[in-house]
Amino acid sequence: MPLTHETATALDPQAKAVIDLVIKSGRPPYHQLSPKDARQLFRETRPASTPPAPEIGAVSDLRADHIPFRLYRPKGVPASAPLPALIFFHGGGWVIGDLETHDVLCRQLTAAAGISVVNVDYRLAPEHRYPAAVEDAWAAVRWVEKHAAELAIDSARLAVGGDSAGGNLAAVVALLARDHGGPSLALQVLTYPVTDVAAESASYAEFADGFLLTRDSMRWFIEHYVPERKDRLDWRASPLRAQSLAGVAPALVVTAGFDPLRDEGEAYGRRLREAGVRVDMVCYGGMIHGFAPMGRLIETGNRAVAHAAASLRQALGLGG
Repeated sequence: MPLTHETATALDPQAKAVIDLVIKSGRPPYHQLSPKDARQLFRETRPASTPPAPEIGAVSDLRADHIPFRLYRPKGVPASAPLPALIFFHGGGWVIGDLETHDVLCRQLTAAAGISVVNVDYRLAPEHRYPAAVEDAWAAVRWVEKHAAELAIDSARLAVGGDSAGGNLAAVVALLARDHGGPSLALQVLTYPVTDVAAESASYAEFADGFLLTRDSMRWFIEHYVPERKDRLDWRASPLRAQSLAGVAPALVVTAGFDPLRDEGEAYGRRLREAGVRVDMVCYGGMIHGFAPMGRLIETGNRAVAHAAASLRQALGLGG
């Protein structure tokens, strides 16, 4: 499908208001903090922009061997009824973020799509550097497929997704699933994904500072996650560098117009399309990185979540 691009020559007023709030608060950028302090700051500031959590049916904290995860089910569905599932990887530059920072987003997707969501608490850098996050993401997907019956999940109707660094992991998992002959994935939802940690696109320079996510913070995240330069060329760190993208799951690729990661997300979508993969590419032109879960302050975030939920319903056989 062609790129859906909401043209914008200026920041959306609500996105600008969020940036102004951050500036006024005096909040330091992540690259000026230790990983421990950055994690705490992310947890503490997240609720201010997060919309109210919708009502869902059930939430369970479980483990896939050594990997914690949170399972969500919509309301009005018998506990034993197998449902399609999204396996979700949170953003945060592989360094920050956890089950709590993305809890409301997972509840939104559960309620709006009418599916189960598996929120994976993969290991974080720098304590666990590349490829630990990839190993956990891939292990979680295989574990969910193997244990689908006990989780009341339909193993024939699975999708993966994530935002930012989580979108990177979802893209890599989709490639691994192709190369290993499964699990079969109906969709990969890549929300402003990191697709190339080995090079900086033009949008890195264009939006280096002043748009919430900064170039210096991205460099800080990457240094913690993939300190070895040679590893950054590996497609498991930089899926844009995979030799071929043919045969992977259909994709929804979401980008933001004022985001350092915009260009690499769009480049990945184009490469998928050129490889014959069905792709829905959507750029929210006036938006900043990280807008999707900010529905309390940025209405377009709620619109993006609704679009993702509709895409999941369609891909997983539940209707648009």
